Amino acid sequence: MSQHVPQYVNHRFSSLDINRLGLWLFLVSDASFFIALLSSRFFVVGTSTPEHVDQVLGLGLTILLLLSSLSAFKAEAAFEHGDIAGAKRMLLATIGMGILFVFGVGYEWHEAFKHFPPSTAFGTVLFTLTGVHVTHVLTGVLTLGFVFFRIRNTTEIGDNQFAVEGAVKWWHFVDVAWVFIYPTLYLLK
Repeated sequence: MSQHVPQYVNHRFSSLDINRLGLWLFLVSDASFFIALLSSRFFVVGTSTPEHVDQVLGLGLTILLLLSSLSAFKAEAAFEHGDIAGAKRMLLATIGMGILFVFGVGYEWHEAFKHFPPSTAFGTVLFTLTGVHVTHVLTGVLTLGFVFFRIRNTTEIGDNQFAVEGAVKWWHFVDVAWVFIYPTLYLLK
């Protein structure tokens, strides 16, 4: 007697599919964390923004992260098309912009301590949101650095496809988080 097994039972997910699903689930859970932090700004200080918030620096940091997202995209596209050298250059550019962003936030903190230290309501919100975000940027820089070293001697895509894809998606997530943090901290009046 022959046993018929429905086709859907025989379907197996590839490890790439599982990795992608896991990454998306992680990103959704991390997004909910950022949503909670962003909403705390309105609970703690409402919509008022102190006059000493450095609008120009906030805009510069935003532009820097948006450019880093572009270079990360170019790194992934280059890698997918077999341009390993181009991918490495774009990864290094993204890492460099991430490090510049961290130094820019460090400068912001130095200036912010003068006008709204962490003991003030707005200072608490500013240092918490930017601190959590900088932690994410640093993990992104480390992840991109790991991927760079993983592909530095590579001549073909091979098993590195998800490493590049996952690191770049993480970087885009970090950038999108800042796109929401920037107006929440700098633009509300």
